[in-house]
Amino acid sequence: MKKILFSLAAALCLTIMPALAQDKPAADSAAVKAPSNWTKGLLTQIGFSQLSLTNWAAGGVGSISLNTYLDAYTNYKKDKYLWNNELQMGYGFIQNFEDGYKKSDDRLIFDSKFGYKATDKLYLSAVYNFRSQFADGFTGTDLTSSLMAPAYMSLGLGIDYQPAKNLSINFAPLTGKTVMVAIPELRSKYGNADDQFCRFELGAQLKVDAKLAVKDFTVASNLQLFSDYLDNPLDVKVNWDVNVDAKISKLFSVTLRTSLIYDSKIKSAIKRDSAGNPVLDGDGNNIMVAGVQFKEIFSVGFSYTIGQKK
Repeated sequence: MKKILFSLAAALCLTIMPALAQDKPAADSAAVKAPSNWTKGLLTQIGFSQLSLTNWAAGGVGSISLNTYLDAYTNYKKDKYLWNNELQMGYGFIQNFEDGYKKSDDRLIFDSKFGYKATDKLYLSAVYNFRSQFADGFTGTDLTSSLMAPAYMSLGLGIDYQPAKNLSINFAPLTGKTVMVAIPELRSKYGNADDQFCRFELGAQLKVDAKLAVKDFTVASNLQLFSDYLDNPLDVKVNWDVNVDAKISKLFSVTLRTSLIYDSKIKSAIKRDSAGNPVLDGDGNNIMVAGVQFKEIFSVGFSYTIGQKK
């Protein structure tokens, strides 16, 4: 119940934030304000559903679900320099009145990019990324994730090519990446040794950010590919996030968010034989292997943007 109240309180805060934001008084018409080198914006989204059944002959289970998402950014650009920063936070749950509380979404992502303009469309760049989650995650009753378990942090040096306003292709041939798992029992699941809190990787990263905006319809894609020089460079790790937003009105929208992950170090799938049956170890337990992870969240609800749109 505490988790539910916390989630609802967070959603309420996101809802009232736009109401508290007030426009600044208009400047004197005689004064000419210099253009700012900063662009800032904040997007908040909340989707909620509730189902209640009483003596319902056809059967079913009552439930409450909530999805919240926040995307804040602040970018700087002047002369030959740029500095882009973006923070994404999302949390969702389903409270099934028979099976209890389950987490449906949980993300904490921070991206930062610094660039120095070398040519018209090419920048020398440094790219930083941090990715984790807020709360405990479970498969059945087994703990599978928590805050900083795992967490990924990377810093890459390379070039950033921007052939169009909403397209950035970043190649960092020198990228250091750390995989942190704070809970010892979960370390082997994410490729770390049982006594290894932090595992270091050194390789090359390709990051492609693209956005398509047509009136009230927006699609944003973020693709990251990483090859580890120190451990099988041909084994490429994939992180691909896609956000789709279609405005219904000024305050409501339909959103679709998907995430695809492949990392051979993460044991997320049950090993099966050619007939599709689980393969068991000597103790009769399922053998876990790497697999493609995919998550999709569809929501209809409140949406509000403060500041400038990206």
